[in-house]
Amino acid sequence: MKDDEIINLFLTRDENAIKELSAKYHPYCYKIAWNLLANREDSEECLNDTWFSVWSQIPPSKPPVLSHFCGRITRNHCIDRLRKRFAGKRPDIHMADVLGEMDQLNITYTVEDQLAEKELLEVINDFLGKMKAEERDIFVRRYWFLDSIASISKRHHMSAGSVKMNLYRNRKKLLKMLEREGGSL
Repeated sequence: MKDDEIINLFLTRDENAIKELSAKYHPYCYKIAWNLLANREDSEECLNDTWFSVWSQIPPSKPPVLSHFCGRITRNHCIDRLRKRFAGKRPDIHMADVLGEMDQLNITYTVEDQLAEKELLEVINDFLGKMKAEERDIFVRRYWFLDSIASISKRHHMSAGSVKMNLYRNRKKLLKMLEREGGSL
């Protein structure tokens, strides 16, 4: 079923919308959840929370890209679950690495500020669009899918050090771009 048809099912409050959404995006969202949580039960619970959140948000929202909408909701639920799991404890090294790397960018914006979010997304999409395909895949694999350095290294037949250096350089480039655009964000 096409995304527009699934969205229309949500807009008409047809309960089959959740079944169709799950049938189409379960593998995609599960990959995101698994990369964050590495636990089958927690991943499945986050997916159930994702389907409920999509049901709650459509309408009034009508996402332009359903996969990104679901992926972002899944990531947010998983990050919330990780925060609860590791409250007062030391998080696993993989998540600590990813969150630490992203903290270096100092990206701060609120979801309520839709205009600023849209402008930020345009800057990030512009940044990604200017990257070579391999560099873009490494960046997206790490910061969207939250893949480990080891899995990215294997995927691209590179050493872990090369992947880390690639990510470091591209984070620096993104930071410079964000600073340059900072006046308009």
